[in-house]
Amino acid sequence: MTDGRTPSQTRDAYDLILEAIDQGIYRPGDRLVESELAERFGVSRTPIREALQRMETQSLLTRDGRSLIVASLDHNQLAELYVVRGELEGLAARLAAKHAAPEEVRVLRDMLEADRALVDDPPALARANRRFHRQIHLASHNRFLIQQLDLVHRSMALLASTSLAAEGRGRGTIEEHEAIVRAIEAGDGEAADRALREHISRAFTTRLRLDAGRMTSGG
Repeated sequence: MTDGRTPSQTRDAYDLILEAIDQGIYRPGDRLVESELAERFGVSRTPIREALQRMETQSLLTRDGRSLIVASLDHNQLAELYVVRGELEGLAARLAAKHAAPEEVRVLRDMLEADRALVDDPPALARANRRFHRQIHLASHNRFLIQQLDLVHRSMALLASTSLAAEGRGRGTIEEHEAIVRAIEAGDGEAADRALREHISRAFTTRLRLDAGRMTSGG
């Protein structure tokens, strides 16, 4: 027997909830209620329930009594996440420099040029930044690496704000993306690896400064 639900419905529910977390509609500590989510997204409660269970097993959600809430990352978890992200992203850039088709490199260049117009719009640049990194992942042509990077980027959705909101960070990000694309275009894997690791390191440094500022101000 079947309840008429398809795997795509559960996947769609999962993607909708994750996107809402990523966009800050639901923030760390917020309670997620099946009925409310089903109404918001126009999805039946069964795929919502299955999506929530999946997110709990991935540590994107945690239990508070009987309720599921959006998880948060403490300082150590944040540091661990950025270490793993730097290693995997650097490897993706290295492989992209070796394996990317000319058309894939052209798409990266086109993304970079289009994103220059977004330096003063942190939310839009954050979305563009995710697309840019995803394109590098795909250009690595390594399915297992892409899977691991997907997991890392799901966890990035738990960060309550974007480091791109810091003053000057937008322009710095574009400059760093330029160095990454230039190295990939040149087929220089070591330079691409180094440029992407530096990019992640600067993003982490910026986030630590933002967090320290919020603690100092009591926010």
